[in-house]
Amino acid sequence: MAKPGNDLAWPSGAEGGTALAAAAAQARMAEWEAARRRFYTALLVPGLVVLTLVTIVPVVYLIATSFTPWDLSRPGSLQFVGLRNYLRLLTEDRRFWNSLWVQVKLSSLTVPFQVTIGLGLALYLYLQHHIRRLVEIFRNIFIIPMVIPPVVAALMWRILFTPEVSIVTYFLGLLGLPQIRWLGHPTLALLAIALADIWQFFPFCMLLLYAGLQALPEEPVEAARIDGASTWQLIRHILLPMLRPTLTVVLLFRVVDSIRTFPLIYVITQGGPGFATEPTNYYAYQQGLFHGYIGYSSAIVVIMFFFSLALSLLILRRVRWEGGEA
Repeated sequence: MAKPGNDLAWPSGAEGGTALAAAAAQARMAEWEAARRRFYTALLVPGLVVLTLVTIVPVVYLIATSFTPWDLSRPGSLQFVGLRNYLRLLTEDRRFWNSLWVQVKLSSLTVPFQVTIGLGLALYLYLQHHIRRLVEIFRNIFIIPMVIPPVVAALMWRILFTPEVSIVTYFLGLLGLPQIRWLGHPTLALLAIALADIWQFFPFCMLLLYAGLQALPEEPVEAARIDGASTWQLIRHILLPMLRPTLTVVLLFRVVDSIRTFPLIYVITQGGPGFATEPTNYYAYQQGLFHGYIGYSSAIVVIMFFFSLALSLLILRRVRWEGGEA
């Protein structure tokens, strides 16, 4: 029924009460949602504060000090000098370029073998999943190198590469073979570091790839087996294409982590003989914490960061281009 003088129809008492109740309920719901958002935001604040203090502030401080010639032996050296450290690094410092080349060689020696070994073992465990006890035993054995503390692992390998105390040298002597002084030869010393790094971190690749295989859908695999596909055909045409995203993640993790290799270098060779096994991060340590050139060391670390970022983007771009997504 319309009210005289007004073309709008007024709702009846029951309809008006229902509309008011619905509006009140919506208002309470909106208020409750806002309160919940404020509560969740408050829970995030402590973590964001810790993240800022632990990560963002040191990074900003590192970049700031890279523009200074800060030397711990000269208290008044904390002054802005612009790009002087970077120009010196890129145009004058041959030791820096040598350390960068050593890092490239070390990553090239370790990452492909770690990913290949990890992939092979992950595929073997996946194809033998019906023998659960065997899978558990192999998985527990192969995970041992990764859980050993890096310094302990480095000491183990230093003993193995020291002829006077190495059990490998003892057995070589029993066979009448000459002793090999791994750590005294530039090429063999770098190879020794690579062997130790491969041994310690291939389980990381194996675990991630095995988890990726277990997460794959079973229907394509079962269909291929029903169609009579061999093991090699199953791996090449079914498993590896579906495992591409996990392979990309593992490759990125290992490339970035290989650039941070420090305990093995510090314990086994300390960058020697000469500078044959001195990667960029160890060179930054030498300049910053050993000689006290904090500003120059900060510039080295900043360049390392951008080098790692560029390498990661290159890998991602390469993988996307091969997948036809570029």
